[in-house]
Amino acid sequence: MLPADLAGMRVIELGCGTAYVSAWLARAGAHPVGLDLSRQQLATARAMQAEFGLGLPLVLGNAEQIPFGDGTFDFAISDYGASLWCDPYRWIPEAARVLRPGGRLAFTRRSPLFALCAQSGAPAGAALRRPQFGLSRREEGLGVEFTLGHGDMIRLLRSCGFVIEDLIEVQAPDPAHRDYADVSAGWSRRWPSEEIWKARLAG
Repeated sequence: MLPADLAGMRVIELGCGTAYVSAWLARAGAHPVGLDLSRQQLATARAMQAEFGLGLPLVLGNAEQIPFGDGTFDFAISDYGASLWCDPYRWIPEAARVLRPGGRLAFTRRSPLFALCAQSGAPAGAALRRPQFGLSRREEGLGVEFTLGHGDMIRLLRSCGFVIEDLIEVQAPDPAHRDYADVSAGWSRRWPSEEIWKARLAG
């Protein structure tokens, strides 16, 4: 997910959770800021920073209303943070706003195919369990997940001024180190359960 030339980059992690991605970025020479809605997650992130000797800004805030000015960052990243839990029609325009022209965006999310084959409380199966049209917002347990189809995601990114550079549909390795409750390694070797998008802001 990460550019090769991270040194000196101003980076924002959208939905940073425990800020492990921001920690990688800081060790690679970037200047990351972690943003998250959860005070508890940020408290854990601060404890981890203290334990491992890292000091990077952690901000309580919503990726749908990023509390930074236009063109502040060179790179925005979300690893199952804003990219899963926030409305893409709100957080992606905000990511575009806080990036400088030529700035990059990378995010991981559930694949639309996984969302079509998954059912709350049961692992993903080999049959389609919900319609694709109208898929974008799904109630999952106590939360809401957002998954746009590829066509909708392409149109949204382009409407915000992004040029799409890559879409990586992730395949589980064989052997995989484990299964997950919602998807087995065997399923993820046959179909992508997650994907990585990379885009650059035109200009």
